[in-house]
Amino acid sequence: MITKALIPAAGRGIRAFPKTQYLPKPLLEIDGKTLLQRNIEILRDELNIHDITIIVGYEGEQIISRFGSGAALDVSLRYLKCNDPDIGLARGMLLAEEVLQEPFVTILGDELYHHSNHQQLRAQFNAETKAICGVLQTRDLHQIKKNYSLKINDNHIVSLIEKPEIIENNLLGCGTFVFTPEIFTTIRQTPISPRSGRIELIDAINSLATQTGSVRPFFLEGKYFNINTVDDYNYAQYKIRAERFENCKVSVVIPAYNEEQSIGFVVDDFKDQVDEVLVVNNSSLDNTAQVAAAAGARVETAKLTGYGDTIRYGLDRAIGDILVVVEADHSFKSRDLSKLLEYLKDADMVIGTRTTKELVEQAANMRGLLRWGNVLVAKGVELLWWSQQPRFTDVGCTYRALWRETYQGIRPLLKGVGPELAPEMMVAVLQVNKRIIEVPVSYHVRIGGESKHSANYFKIAQTALRMLRTIFRHRFGRRDFKLLNELQPVMTTKSLR
Repeated sequence: MITKALIPAAGRGIRAFPKTQYLPKPLLEIDGKTLLQRNIEILRDELNIHDITIIVGYEGEQIISRFGSGAALDVSLRYLKCNDPDIGLARGMLLAEEVLQEPFVTILGDELYHHSNHQQLRAQFNAETKAICGVLQTRDLHQIKKNYSLKINDNHIVSLIEKPEIIENNLLGCGTFVFTPEIFTTIRQTPISPRSGRIELIDAINSLATQTGSVRPFFLEGKYFNINTVDDYNYAQYKIRAERFENCKVSVVIPAYNEEQSIGFVVDDFKDQVDEVLVVNNSSLDNTAQVAAAAGARVETAKLTGYGDTIRYGLDRAIGDILVVVEADHSFKSRDLSKLLEYLKDADMVIGTRTTKELVEQAANMRGLLRWGNVLVAKGVELLWWSQQPRFTDVGCTYRALWRETYQGIRPLLKGVGPELAPEMMVAVLQVNKRIIEVPVSYHVRIGGESKHSANYFKIAQTALRMLRTIFRHRFGRRDFKLLNELQPVMTTKSLR
């Protein structure tokens, strides 16, 4: 019976920069849950293993701080520190030799398994087996080249090749293994790879296979992702989110102050396409609350400081898995909602841009100084966060959609009480290393009076200064990005269960 497991999680993750610049790769989140937590849960739930050793290295303190003893996950975690993360996977595993003197399961810390059949792995091991390698049949030959290939004869692995140049079959080697303590001796006896300059674990397993004939395959099922690069991460995020997307609840949050002329039209436009329309009535002096409620919205009335404060109040109280913000003046339409939601499968937040001329209604308040001012500030944000390669053209567009967990992650960073909250949400998402996509949306003449933030040049200038002050405060006032990662609510008992 196998009762112990090892998760190597010490690498620098250089190919996944900038996401891993201040974060160990196993702490990257896929659909709100870290890679490391997902693999711990596989060991716990599928294999009934609760004694888990984690090898930490680069930014390893963050892993230890986040998971601690493992009690919140109902497991016992032991940490071994690798002081030189560049020594490679195989030599790093030698740190665990003293504590793993019996057969053990290994799952690499930067891999993602979804709907897998790991529960069947235990039955594959017997006294004659020296090692088991997880294998997936695939049509993606490129993925095999990034991992390792193997040949099988009579249910035994006869050879393995790390990152092969020539693909001979459709077998993809994965980072799930079962080892006996003999693997440690084999690693020591394995020569350094001329390709990488390090001892490769796959080379060691290949030696074990050729010497003993007792290395067997375990055919995995479900979806598998090896997170090497940012593109790998984004693809995995998309596939997992897209699968559950149709079951997600969507809330539309509408901040409102004296919008009785338009609010009914906005609620009516959106209510049949979402699960909740929440109108936050900032103590309006007119009949905004009554009109919104009559149109079918849930209305909450509060005395709040300003526009940004009202948005934040609504986002805090909305019920949806997906949160959408839209104006109360009917300048945005629900016909663009499906566009935002489709791109949200591939991002943590999607924001609209009002800079596509063909989508801007004639006489809408998006011309001249206002338009180019938004573009200029947007390009400034790009420059200030250049390493993350954002692409923005409009910092003032409040039509946006984001995941609830994204909002929860940036919530401690949001201080703006006025129109500056719009760019503040953008830069806060960048600060916690999340992905933003900007998409064109239609923009229409508002119903009912003038904009409270851009009706004239004075208000435009006032709003611009507030936005710039907020952007520069976030960029230059907080240099400790490690602290920003710690601010995210990632260790609540609810999320870990």
